[in-house]
Amino acid sequence: MGAFLLARDRQLSIPLSIFVALVAALNGWIICWGATDWFGALGAFTWLPWAWWGAERALSSRLTKWRFLWPAPFVYLLVTGGFPYTVLMLLLLIAWLVIKTLVQTRSVFSVLPMLLGVALGFGLSAPAWLALLDHVQGSARELQSPAAHWQWLFPPAALPGFILPCWTLKWADFSSRYLPHTATELACGLVAPAALIGGFIWRGRMLVRQIKWELVLLLLVLVLCMIPTAGLFRWSFRWLPFFHLVLAICAAEALHGDLGSTIPATAALALTALTALLMLVMRATGSYAFPLTGIFLGLAAIWLFSELWLRDSPFQKWPPVVITFLAFLATYFYIPTNCGVPRYNFSQELLKTSPLDSRRLYLSIYPWAELTYCEANKPQPVGQTLRPGSTPMWAGLRFINGYSPIRAAGVAREFATSIHGEINPDVGSYLLSHQAGTEGELELMGVDGIVVAREVDIAPQPSSDWELVLSTNEGNVFHRRDAQSAPVRSVTSIKSRPNEQFVPATISRINDSRNFVEADVDVPSGNASALLMFSRPYFRGYEARLANQKLAVTSYRGLFPVVEVPAGAHGRLMLAYRPYWLVWGGAVGVVCTLVVVSGFLAAMKRRVEPRAVTSG
Repeated sequence: MGAFLLARDRQLSIPLSIFVALVAALNGWIICWGATDWFGALGAFTWLPWAWWGAERALSSRLTKWRFLWPAPFVYLLVTGGFPYTVLMLLLLIAWLVIKTLVQTRSVFSVLPMLLGVALGFGLSAPAWLALLDHVQGSARELQSPAAHWQWLFPPAALPGFILPCWTLKWADFSSRYLPHTATELACGLVAPAALIGGFIWRGRMLVRQIKWELVLLLLVLVLCMIPTAGLFRWSFRWLPFFHLVLAICAAEALHGDLGSTIPATAALALTALTALLMLVMRATGSYAFPLTGIFLGLAAIWLFSELWLRDSPFQKWPPVVITFLAFLATYFYIPTNCGVPRYNFSQELLKTSPLDSRRLYLSIYPWAELTYCEANKPQPVGQTLRPGSTPMWAGLRFINGYSPIRAAGVAREFATSIHGEINPDVGSYLLSHQAGTEGELELMGVDGIVVAREVDIAPQPSSDWELVLSTNEGNVFHRRDAQSAPVRSVTSIKSRPNEQFVPATISRINDSRNFVEADVDVPSGNASALLMFSRPYFRGYEARLANQKLAVTSYRGLFPVVEVPAGAHGRLMLAYRPYWLVWGGAVGVVCTLVVVSGFLAAMKRRVEPRAVTSG
């Protein structure tokens, strides 16, 4: 819908606006990666056309002074959608609009309404992007191998895939291996690239003058798809949905000037035939070339015939829309939409806590999940015992390892966990052999349950501390023989402070909630303080208070929070998660919300007043 409105505001017809919407919503990357595998990408990219539409309305001098409000809600929705790459797309789009507007108007004031609206959108979403910046610092993602920046680059040799998505060449996958890959994510419905190329052939100079700025953006995004990324970002092919959107707009502008012409349809037929020939010569047919190639040739021929037959007909504007839809339908009917992300047959029993205990804190040790538990290697239901990735959350179970693309500092760095929660085998063996007993790291963290995959074949030591409570074809479950670990514990010593001794404190009435934990604490009088440990992941931003006294919060090797309570202190202790990004970001969000709501009400009032005067 956002792409449709964006096209309509550019004075394109309803059929061409529907054409833009189809390409933006059904292109290969959106279907094969967003809708199939990465829902965060789908949810965030949804709002990019809307943000573009709102930004262009904010630049329009024909609208009222309140036009700066248009981009704000869509920028907010895009940033909070959960896909940082889309924020990069938005920043590039805003920079492009600023440069384009300044060159055309030669006035700095012309871009201020848009920049104000975008700033309000980022203000509304401040807690989201501030949290991302905070969690990334010191994360495993920050220390990722440079090789990751060379994975999933869009190879120039794959360009014919925009015409025939069955074009198959080698791409660098998630493991930097060059494997044959069908260019399904390049699917754009045949019409868009053919119309743009045909427009260049038929009226190149006029088309360049008409959409020169959009062509610059199109080429820039295409280059970004092909070059390595930097910093925290990886997999440059994630720019492709933005490329498809810009391509659709450029193609619609080309079709707008070629209505009634057979040039685009002729170009589509010629390009499809030439691509099919190249596919045979370069041996890029892959597994899905037939019958898809024949179908695309047929669609191009039908388009050409319809342009001749429907000339001077009221349906003359609709063939590009119909051909685009049918091309997408054929593509996803004959080519699988999963392009390289493993699929899993997770058991429906994952919604239940059994056979595990929701009161315990578990560590799960299993091999590389993407290879071991994918449907290709294990078609039967999996996961009820192991709970790989973040599946424990579905049943409210507590695990110290799980899925995280960022792998924030703490367990991820200390235990060398991978994205799907797999602990480095050597680290896992060391933890179970040397750190699972009394005063070991696992006990310090409060781990009182361990799940070990059948493929790993190791048991926690010493065996006198652990009891095998369940053995299935997936793995073994061990529980600590002693009482379950409390979420708040007092210790007399800790390895990170070897020269200090602490007194045991009495802890009672523990209330362990999601964002805070409360407990009554009583420390004996004397010269020694007490040291409290909390079984929850450590992040910067914890605050501790005992009555009205603020206490310092540190951590044990970045794994869990630690609070030192002075001698003789007693009362109700609260440890709460109050990070700066939540406090300050929330304050900025509230202020921006007030500005947006006030502006909206003022704009509505201004629209109502002239009507009232006219009626009077």
